[in-house]
Amino acid sequence: MSTPHVIVVMGVAGTGKTTIGPLVAAELGVPYAEGDDFHPAANIAKMSAGTPLDDADRGPWLDAIGAWARERAGRGGVVSSSALKRAYRDRLRAAAPDLVFLHLTGDRALIEARMAERKGHFMPTALLDSQFATLEPLGEDEAGVAVDVSGTPGEITARAVDALRRQSA
Repeated sequence: MSTPHVIVVMGVAGTGKTTIGPLVAAELGVPYAEGDDFHPAANIAKMSAGTPLDDADRGPWLDAIGAWARERAGRGGVVSSSALKRAYRDRLRAAAPDLVFLHLTGDRALIEARMAERKGHFMPTALLDSQFATLEPLGEDEAGVAVDVSGTPGEITARAVDALRRQSA
């Protein structure tokens, strides 16, 4: 990518945002921020209890991610955020208009299996159905690319970086 963009690695829980995000950032030579770190404690507690977040819960979290992205504008960065709904992505773009989204996609069974293997993460597999129900894929008018998460982290990262570079060319 010629001009450093801020990239939001998005997708349902278990797609590998926390794994792929830092790898993409390293490949592009920009900093990475873990989206989960922007959640207030109340959100973590709610999800840990198996209760999906509502839009009111997500507001402060999205605003914090948007503020980070705005600070990185013109210098580049990668941040993870489920960004499942168009309205959430619009809210992020309101803070940082030049965001590019990297939508990690995949088969539900693969994602569920990966979630089941995670240790110590607050998001239970029971919330995966609500994540898929909420997901609104990127619209044709949204800057971004979708990349399938089958394969190794290295393969996914290579596909993602290639797709991002092609998209910005």
